[in-house]
Order: sequence, then structure tokens, then C-alpha cells
Amino acid sequence: MIGVELFIVLAFIYLGARIGGIGIGLAGAAGVIVLSLILGVPTSQAFIPVDVILIIMSVITAIAAMQVAGGMDWLVELAENFLRKNPKHITFYAPIVTYVMTLMAGTGHTAFSTLPVIAEVAKEQGIRPSRPLSIAVVASQVAITASPISAAVVFFSGLLEPMGIGYLTLLAICIPTTFIACMVGAFVANFLGCELKDDPIYQDRLAKGLIKLKGSGKREILPTAKPATFIFLGAIAFVVCYAAAISSSVGLIENPALGRNEAIMTVMLAAAAAIVTFTKIDASKIAAAPTFRSGMTACICVLGVAWLGSTFVNSHVDGIKEVAGALLSDYPWMLAIILFLASMLLYSQGATTVALMPAALAIGVAPLTAIASFAAVSALFVLPTYPTLLAAVEMDDTGSTRIGNLVFNHPFFIPGVVTISTSVGLGFLIGGIIL
Repeated sequence: MIGVELFIVLAFIYLGARIGGIGIGLAGAAGVIVLSLILGVPTSQAFIPVDVILIIMSVITAIAAMQVAGGMDWLVELAENFLRKNPKHITFYAPIVTYVMTLMAGTGHTAFSTLPVIAEVAKEQGIRPSRPLSIAVVASQVAITASPISAAVVFFSGLLEPMGIGYLTLLAICIPTTFIACMVGAFVANFLGCELKDDPIYQDRLAKGLIKLKGSGKREILPTAKPATFIFLGAIAFVVCYAAAISSSVGLIENPALGRNEAIMTVMLAAAAAIVTFTKIDASKIAAAPTFRSGMTACICVLGVAWLGSTFVNSHVDGIKEVAGALLSDYPWMLAIILFLASMLLYSQGATTVALMPAALAIGVAPLTAIASFAAVSALFVLPTYPTLLAAVEMDDTGSTRIGNLVFNHPFFIPGVVTISTSVGLGFLIGGIIL
């Protein structure tokens, strides 16, 4: 029976992947119905990640308020100025930009606004755009596992705290390992593909007049942009400081009246309220902001997939412990491969973390192994269907950022695999020192 149930789980995940977008969450809920009502799998012990969903909603609301106030446009202008001052090294500076923006915002969708700039600057320098675009997209995904306000990090740190590993310790390992790994990925990406001038597809498109150089354009930055951005960044700083103050390692505040997860939710919603109050923006526009829509999609995806996965896992947890526990004790690096393959299908770092990390720790996986493998939940680049990946392909009119006939032969694959592999290796090294 377990084989049939596993087939149902994978079939509905595949169905959701085919639907795309919010479909992975919708299909996940449908899979729960089949498991419970048809196969009799109980759902009473299934874990629904309410805190994760609420954190995503709260953070995205604050980001959307900042976007409506023009804060995102100002950040993009700063990023463009930074890239244009260092155009010849754009393959290294582009991932720094997308990494930092994701680190601050807790969502990789901030990369959408910088990808056109990266493509234009690369073209102007005669650099193959696929190089900086590929690693920039990968960096925007991997940075989720280092962002202090991402749902994946907050949930994972909650699992680790009973084991004596605090929120700040997790960040102290994940931030340097993922950032260094992105730079290694950029080094590899810098050598992939022929030079732009030697690319026959580029030459053909150039001859047909399909390639245009737009140059640097002047953005209209609203006067409310800077205040909104400072409010948002101040909220992030407060959350990190408060989490440190209430942590067992620092212990400045004992028995806090407001927990860390609740602090993130309330501070982010309060930040959105402050942005609306001080900048006088129309609050009704927040729900229509692109970041708000993408965040709500993520909530449904996490809900459906986590519910489906935990329903199956919790009904067979003893058998899984026996088989997987022995395997992972002998080959701990296998956890990274499992997370890598799962995130390919789940399209969400948060959903993958919620679906698999509790089970991994429950079967006895060492905290160091789990932390080192954490970056592997960011393999969203493998299948060429993720929104930021597709956006990078569309924004490169040189044709260098293209998807091959074999599906996996696209410019994001090698830099992504190198980045995650490096991060996992560094995780074991740096994590072993810190822990």
C-alpha cells in the first residue's frame, strides 16, 4: 500500500508542476483528498505550516507596501548604478545584487526588477548575457536559505532550537556559505558558452535587427520611495535584533511576551502600516502589487504541498525512520540530494523545508547535516519553468540565454549545481567549526 500512496503523492506533485504557478498547491490539496478519502490515510497528524504561511503573508505585505511607495524602483536604480560602475565584472556583481535583495526581502522575486538591467549592461560590454543572468537567478534562489525573514529559515530555525541551535547560529552558517558559493558559481558561469561575438544565434539576430541597446534610462523615483525603504529595512533590523535578544544564546530578554515568529508577523504588518501612514499611499493598491500576488501564490503552494507530504510521511514515519535513518547515518550527504530532487518538483524553498526537514530530523539526521544540506532546497533552477528563470530567458534578446531541446541543457544548470554543491560542502566545514 505504501507504494500506491507514494505514487499518488508523486503523481499530484507532477500534476501541480504541469499546471504551474499556484497549481502545485491546488494539486497538493487534491492529493490529500485521494490519500484520505480513497486510500484511508489519516490526516489528523498531518502538519499544516500555519506560521510559515502567516510569515510569508506578513513579509510580502510589507514588501508590497514598499513597492507601491516606489521603494523597489529606488533599490533597482541603486543596483543599476552599482552594475554600471563595474560593467566588466558583471558576472560577479550581478549575483551580489540579486543575493542582497533577496536576503533583505526574503523572496527571490525581487530579481525580476534587476534582470533587465543585467541583460542590458552585459550586452553593452559585449559579455554573453547568459553568464551573469544565470548566476543572478541562482543567487536569488539560494539566498532564501540565508535570509533572516524568509519562511524557510524561520521554520528551519524553529526545528533546530530544541536541539540547542539558535536562529543567529543558523544565519552565521548559512550567510557566508551561500554567499561564497554564489561567487564560486559566478566564477564557473564566467567560462560557460562561447563569447557573445562568436555565437551564431547572436550574429543571426543582430543581422536581422532584433537586438537593441537601450542604454541607461532615468527612472522616476517617487518622493515616498526612500522613507518606505528605510521603514522596511528598519523593520528587518528590529526583527533580527529582537530575535537575538530573546535567543537562549544571548538571553537579554527572558520569557518574552512576544515570540520570534509572532514578532516577524507583527513587525512586518506594522511596517506596512507605517509606510501607508507616513507616505500617504493608497492602501488598496497593496493587494494589486506584483510582489503581493506572488507571495499569496507561495502561501497556497506551501499549504498544499506540505499538507500532502506530511500526510504521507506521518502515516509511515516508523518505516521511514528505519530505512532512511540507516542510509543517512552512513551517507549523510544523501540528504542534500533528497532535498535537491524534492525542490525541483515543489518549486518552493519553504515548501521543501516544511515537507522534508521535520522528517529528516525526526529520523535522527544530525543538525550539522541538516544545516549543511539546507541550501539544496533551492534547486528551483533545474527544470526551466520557474518564473525568474523564464524571465531571464525572455529578457535576453541576444538569444544566449536559451533552453535546449534536452530540457536540462540550459545555462542555469551548471552554475546552480556548482553553487549548491559548494554551499553544502562549506556548510559541513563552517558548520563543523561553529557548532
